[in-house]
Amino acid sequence: MTIPVRIVVTVLAAVAVCSAACSSQPPKEERPKPVNPRAASLREGFGSMDRLVEAAKREGTLNVIGLPEHWVGYGELLDRFAKKYGITVVRLEPEASSARQIETAAQRKGAGNAPDVFDLSLEVAVANAGRFAPYKVTTWQDIPDDLKDPSGRWYAAYGGYMSIAYDSARMRRPGSYAALLSPGVRVALPGDPLTSASAFNGVMAASLRNGVPDPARAVDFFTRLKRDGMLGRPEQATAVIDWDFLNVARAAARGGGWRVTVPENAVLAAYYHQAINKDAPHPAAARLWQEFLFSDEAQNIFLRAHARPARMEAMEMRGTLDRGAAERLPAVSGAPVTLTIPQQDEAKAYLQRHWARAMG
Repeated sequence: MTIPVRIVVTVLAAVAVCSAACSSQPPKEERPKPVNPRAASLREGFGSMDRLVEAAKREGTLNVIGLPEHWVGYGELLDRFAKKYGITVVRLEPEASSARQIETAAQRKGAGNAPDVFDLSLEVAVANAGRFAPYKVTTWQDIPDDLKDPSGRWYAAYGGYMSIAYDSARMRRPGSYAALLSPGVRVALPGDPLTSASAFNGVMAASLRNGVPDPARAVDFFTRLKRDGMLGRPEQATAVIDWDFLNVARAAARGGGWRVTVPENAVLAAYYHQAINKDAPHPAAARLWQEFLFSDEAQNIFLRAHARPARMEAMEMRGTLDRGAAERLPAVSGAPVTLTIPQQDEAKAYLQRHWARAMG
């Protein structure tokens, strides 16, 4: 049977219209992946910064520990984070040491008032890596490899170099630690090196010889200072051995002729490391805090507080570094030395055996 041409044309036209209409319909939108607040990266867990912020705001709280307001700009950092994201920051034990932070987290495990995040020395961070949730911030590539755990369990945010703050009205600039043995100089450490990390590193900075630590050399040096009546308390001293970010603040507070110098070819460096509690009660807020700390904004706040941000070199290359703040840091001559954990352990064991007896 022959089909009339008119019918064939009509059918073909209807097919064409349907085809055009169907092809013009917008594709069905894909639903965004569910948020995973315990993911190891922004992309994997949230997809975008906006979704991370939304998830953190729903949690509404961030518990921090061991962050004094006067320490490397943390007062400003905490206030700015809270205001920027509308999240309540609960400050637990601001003066807690690295070891105490871990202890508190263990005691409060499973509770809503447990720490979400930590700020730790390298030794404590490495020893407790199993307690941390891996998370790589979006600026991960800017953090030097030797300042981070490859799996993202801990990573340095800021650090400094051991230095000497000195009263230039009463003594000449000490170009070395040995120069502190000059007549009329009174030297101080910021505490007991057996219990204070800053004081311990001050002793180790004085021990360096050609970049190698020698705790026996340091004990001999401070024994001579003690014997000659040249070792005292910071408020009585003409020279204080401490981290440069603390000494710059100390010199500014004292005014007058106080200056800060990093002894040549004895540059001891140390960094403080961030980590997220594996059992954080506010996992999204914890991750947002890390993203904030490693942003240009927060890294420059560290810098203006005289600390050296971990992303400093990358930011300088991109032109996002606060150059004025960087220029105010003490000048450094010589390659920085970072003590390995075995070197730290060996030195601490030596001081435990000899320091108290040498100091009388």
